[in-house]
Amino acid sequence: MTQTTHRPGGPQSKRAALLGTNERFRLYLDHRRRHGHGLSHAQLPDGTHSQDDVAEFIREACGVTSRAEIDHNDRARQMLDKIVADYQRWERKQRRAGT
Repeated sequence: MTQTTHRPGGPQSKRAALLGTNERFRLYLDHRRRHGHGLSHAQLPDGTHSQDDVAEFIREACGVTSRAEIDHNDRARQMLDKIVADYQRWERKQRRAGT
């Protein structure tokens, strides 16, 4: 019988979880999805993404089944860094645009 060892998450998985609680990050996902899929604001209004959507987005983008894995997987951690950097770049553009 194979035993699966659960490795708890650390600071990276906590950072990923906090993104889900960030209303601005969820708004970023709304904008990102509209832009990526050519949708109008009416088709995908602001406030569409939930905390669960953020968790799913991060797991999928990082190639993990649990955010806890991010702390133990270099590629996943690098992808989370990229996600955060892209979000921060979007936030800077929003501030310059006054939104």
